[in-house]
Amino acid sequence: MREVKLFINGEMKTSEKSFITTNPANGEPVAKVYLPSEKDIDLAVDAAEAAFQSPEWRNMDQNRRAEILEFIAEKLKERRNELTELEVADSGSSLRKAKADISNASSYFKVLAGQLRKFQFEVKDESASRAGFSTNYKVYEPVGVCAQIIPWNFPLVMAAWKIGPVIASGCTTVLKSAQETPVTAGILAEIINDSGLPKGVVNIVTGGAAEGEYLLKNPKVRKVAFTGSTEVGRKIMQAAGKNLQKLSLELGGKSANIVLDDADLSIAIDGALYAFLYHSGQACDSGTRLFVEQKIYPEFRDALVKRIADVKVGIPSDPATGYGPVINERQATRIMNYIETTKKEGGKLLFGGTKLTNGELAKGHYIAPTLFEVTPDQTIFNEEIFGPVLAITPVKDENEAIKLANKSIYGLAGAVWSKNPERARKVARQLETGTVWINEYHLLNPGMPFGGYKQSGLGREMGEEGLKSYLEVKHLWVSDCDERSKKPWFDAIF
Repeated sequence: MREVKLFINGEMKTSEKSFITTNPANGEPVAKVYLPSEKDIDLAVDAAEAAFQSPEWRNMDQNRRAEILEFIAEKLKERRNELTELEVADSGSSLRKAKADISNASSYFKVLAGQLRKFQFEVKDESASRAGFSTNYKVYEPVGVCAQIIPWNFPLVMAAWKIGPVIASGCTTVLKSAQETPVTAGILAEIINDSGLPKGVVNIVTGGAAEGEYLLKNPKVRKVAFTGSTEVGRKIMQAAGKNLQKLSLELGGKSANIVLDDADLSIAIDGALYAFLYHSGQACDSGTRLFVEQKIYPEFRDALVKRIADVKVGIPSDPATGYGPVINERQATRIMNYIETTKKEGGKLLFGGTKLTNGELAKGHYIAPTLFEVTPDQTIFNEEIFGPVLAITPVKDENEAIKLANKSIYGLAGAVWSKNPERARKVARQLETGTVWINEYHLLNPGMPFGGYKQSGLGREMGEEGLKSYLEVKHLWVSDCDERSKKPWFDAIF
């Protein structure tokens, strides 16, 4: 059985506490995982602080840091078969989804390396400078020690999104992987340990809420980066206020998917299913509210119900599987409670609504793809479910679709489907959300920012904005007045 150890100050360590992770598809053991004590967490933060202060790291050339990022990208590619197999077993990802995750994580490190090589850490501001008076620069410097907490749904991708900008910016970190899915982050630790990165720059431990809360309390932590639920994000924001820690929060979503009456239905129908069924609906940007213009609604609804029957729910390692189990029994119960609540509230069940327990599926936590026709006052229209459940609402026109799409505390993502690019862009510009796809869903560009409006978070990940979120900006004023007589402002005190 694989062991996932603590990665602290360049060493793989065991601890007194451990547990066994299990495959959500069948309940079989996957790995023995060591949990950090409070002392271990303190040691990790101390190592990160020492590394941040060390001349070796502070003076490392940005091109050398880029080389380390490229090394990590290549090693992820080399170990992609092993990583894919373990991601499937640990998280219940379908084989196709896991392969894409490994590729995306590798791609992000590579793209970030390219961005880093071009990034200017010192920029002369011509508009603020004046010959004979002053020259002014913006200087970008690393924030310092970071505490990073990632969720269980995209273990390797989330670890990459967090650790990548730490290395690029010159910060240091203690990353806590999710207790449910720690295995691929453990392999990433092995790769980082061989990359030439100085000891203590990146430390990785696993744990639950208690370990995360203890980590965030450490006064040496200057920035907190968290991906997870909005509820937990609120608590982290309150806790960070005590030490005025900088924050990056990528939180929940209830993303709107708008199908206009001129959409290509052959694309929009498959796109609508992909938007909410990808990874069993366990994605924060899932398109879980579907708005369809009334003119095409009956045709679209009937075609959607027919097409959803083609989605194969099955064992994740089967290449034909569209999606597999949800992460655990607790999550399955939560999803089924939402389904029962929707039935009681009068939502019209169009498809699914049940747990799947036939054959090998009886060993895991499988839920049928579920379609409900709902009104805006019903619970699943407003609350994030994190499962394969779609709320469909017909609308009279695009204006009503925009109004209902923005009627949410969330604003993470969304999409518009139309054959008319200008019409689609007009609608997209009015959506209060961080990412909008036009005739597409879920695809992310590692060179572009990702994050949310409203209660879907603070700050951005990926792109230049993601890198800058780990940097402080300093105004460097260089005086060009080289004579006392040219400094009359000094006379204010004489």
